[in-house]
Amino acid sequence: MAAAAGLRLRGPLVLRCGPWRSFTSRTDGEARVTRVLREKFPRASAIRVVDISGGCGAMYEVHVESEEFREKRMVQQHRMVNQALREEIKNMHGLRIFTSTPKP
Repeated sequence: MAAAAGLRLRGPLVLRCGPWRSFTSRTDGEARVTRVLREKFPRASAIRVVDISGGCGAMYEVHVESEEFREKRMVQQHRMVNQALREEIKNMHGLRIFTSTPKP
């Protein structure tokens, strides 16, 4: 549309929903999603949540390592995470899910 109006864009288009943040600090959304996952997966050996939307809470990447996933197919594991986050997902634009079982 910009090209049609005679405007020229330079460089990549960068969308920001808030000020950039350091990835060493946690957002309130990351803490909330982590808390929900810890409650739903008490046997999890590792949970990592990263707001990949720049800090505004529109999109998250979650990594959950839990014994509860053992002998379940990946689609079943991801459904378990989706179910656990069903209320939080209502306010998200997107969610990347990575699941695994602990190494013996």
